[in-house]
Amino acid sequence: MENIRADKKINIKGLVCPYTFVKSKLAIEEMEVGEVLEILLDYPEASRSIPKSMEEHGHTVLKVEKINDKDWIILIRKEHD
Repeated sequence: MENIRADKKINIKGLVCPYTFVKSKLAIEEMEVGEVLEILLDYPEASRSIPKSMEEHGHTVLKVEKINDKDWIILIRKEHD
């Protein structure tokens, strides 16, 4: 799991819902099926809501990891257009 390479990375630190999901959704829409999006964020609610929303939209959550006191990294694989 540690060897997953992100095809696209976005930094949404400082944003809160719903902007965190909107930015993530727009980013994944620009990607090709099978590509991986890495999201860096610092809003605790988004660390739960983004993975849930992405799964509801049919994408695969590969990782949700708290990397320090306030930041998370989320990896999402785009599964369809």
